[in-house]
Amino acid sequence: MKIDYSEFYPQLAGSLLEPWIELLPARIAHGLRYERHGLLPQWEEVLGQLPALNTSSVQLKNEVRVEGETFLELESQLKEFHPWRKGPYHIHGVDINTEWHSDWKWDRVRPHIQPLKDRTILDVGCGNGYHCWRMVGEGAKLVVGIDPSPMFICQFFAMKHFIQNPRAWVLPLGIEHVPDTPGAFDTVFSMGVLYHRKSPMEHLERLKSFLRPGGELVIETLIVDGPEGYTLTPNGRYAKMRNVWFIPTVKTLEYWMHRCGLTNIRTVDLTTTSTAEQRSTDWMTFDSLPTFLNTTDPTQTIEGHPAPKRAIVIATV
Repeated sequence: MKIDYSEFYPQLAGSLLEPWIELLPARIAHGLRYERHGLLPQWEEVLGQLPALNTSSVQLKNEVRVEGETFLELESQLKEFHPWRKGPYHIHGVDINTEWHSDWKWDRVRPHIQPLKDRTILDVGCGNGYHCWRMVGEGAKLVVGIDPSPMFICQFFAMKHFIQNPRAWVLPLGIEHVPDTPGAFDTVFSMGVLYHRKSPMEHLERLKSFLRPGGELVIETLIVDGPEGYTLTPNGRYAKMRNVWFIPTVKTLEYWMHRCGLTNIRTVDLTTTSTAEQRSTDWMTFDSLPTFLNTTDPTQTIEGHPAPKRAIVIATV
């Protein structure tokens, strides 16, 4: 397996995404230049060494699982792409126990969204593409994930090597590098991204621009308790993260979405993140949520902010 998008471009022909065929190759090459990450050549080498294994079944709807022939060295090969943050995956006898139980988040999202069957979907900040595979499992026609991290791109192509499904792709782009394509997508997801943006209103406007009339926007983000108009702006880090700019209340987020011209805005889930959902594992050995919280008061982060609580807010164009 190598990082190869040659099967992706033909799927864009005849659609509103057709201009991407000319625009994307240079942007993808820029996103995967070796200066982006010193380990990228090593990861590419490991991708090229992944074995061709006989597959008996592929499951994407209720989990991401590939059954079939096993290979003794597969676990050590896949651990070369450490840290694995989104998952879990079950690949030819190897259980990739990721930092996040991303399947739990999907179980909270899926009952509330419009059916994904035959839809063209954009997943912004998708990491290694775990949720992209779950969207394919729900019958999506094409899922385009974007994430600027070369490591996540390599993890995605490692999974693609075994899953062998052409309907999901992850591009090494930030949202600012995605070509303008008004109305090209039926559903747009932004999960775990909003609080990393210096201008959340501009982010919402950008997401909206990709949707067709009647299309659906799914926002999953950190929130804090409080009235409409209040937003936490951390002075320094939040839960040891440097790049957290704005954490709104639910009412503030709903108001932002209203100001952007979105309709049918509804908050469908509020969940406090637990140390069972986000934690260190053998596949992500760095610090995780248990060390991000105040050891004497787990309702606060180590910096004294409210502990992570997440909301899912859905709207239409």
